[in-house]
Amino acid sequence: MLMNMKELLAVAYQHHFAVGSFNVANSEFVRVVVDSAEEKNAPAIIQIHPNEIELLGDEFVAYVRERCKNAKVPMAIHLDHGASVKDVMRAIRNGFTSVMIDASHASFADNIAITKEVVTLAHHVNVSVEAELGTIGSNEGSSEGGADEILYTDANDAKTFVEDTGIDTLAIAIGTSHGQYKHAGKPELKLDLLAEINEKVGIPLVLHGGSDNKDEEISQTYLHGVAKINLSTDMKSAFFEEMRRFLTANQSAYEPDVIMPSARKAAQQVVKQKMDLFNSTNKAHLYFC
Repeated sequence: MLMNMKELLAVAYQHHFAVGSFNVANSEFVRVVVDSAEEKNAPAIIQIHPNEIELLGDEFVAYVRERCKNAKVPMAIHLDHGASVKDVMRAIRNGFTSVMIDASHASFADNIAITKEVVTLAHHVNVSVEAELGTIGSNEGSSEGGADEILYTDANDAKTFVEDTGIDTLAIAIGTSHGQYKHAGKPELKLDLLAEINEKVGIPLVLHGGSDNKDEEISQTYLHGVAKINLSTDMKSAFFEEMRRFLTANQSAYEPDVIMPSARKAAQQVVKQKMDLFNSTNKAHLYFC
C-alpha cells in the first residue's frame, strides 16, 4: 500500500515507534526492504538519493511505485537529501510520495525561504515535505553528503522553522553522521536536546545517519518524537560483504540468480533487526483500523 509519508508518520508519532527509511540502489534492495517489511508486518519507507537516481535512471521509480502499491504493508517513496527545487520537481514528476529539501547549509533565512517554496509546490500535489535544520556529519565512505562538523539543531530555531515553513517532518542534528563510524569517534546522541526539540515543534522528527549507532540510544529516540530513522550503510554493507564472501568462495559464479540470494538474505537480516529496534514490527495493522 503506497502512502503519503505525512500520513505514514502520523501513526508512528502517535504510537511511539519509528518507521525505517532505507536507501535503495538497485532492485535487489527494493526487494530486501519490501520482503522484510511484509515478513515483519511493519510499515517502511523506500528512499532514493539524487546520486542513486543518477545511477538508476528515472524509469526505476516506476518499478518502485508498482512494488510499493502491491505491498501488503504501508509504504512511502521518499526523495533523500534533495539539494534544489529541481531535484524536488524531478522526484514529484517521477511519482515520489514524499520529498526532502535539504537547504541546511544555507543561512537560516534562506533555508526557510527555499523550504517554503518546496512546501507550496509539493503540498499542491499531495506530496509531503521533510526539511533539515542543523547539519548531519559525514564519515568516510558515504556519498550522501554531510558536514565535517555537526551543527546541532537549536530547539527555538526549530520551532520558528516549522511554523514558518509548514513542513510535515523535520530532520534534526543531535549527533549522527552518514556512513560508518570506524574512522571517526562515535558521537553520543543528545537525547536531552531531542526531547526539547520535540516539545517545541510537535511534528514527527527524522534521524539521519541511523546506521552504526548504539541500540540503547536509538531505542530512546522514538519515545521523544522521532518517527522516521534513515538507514543505508548497515544494510548495504551487509549485502556487499556477503557478496564479496560468496564470490571469493565461488569464483566461477556469474549468474545473478546464483550470486544475489545470500547477499539479499544478509541485508534482510539487518533490515529486520532494525525494524525490531525501531519498534515498527507488527505495527502495520494500525494503518488498517
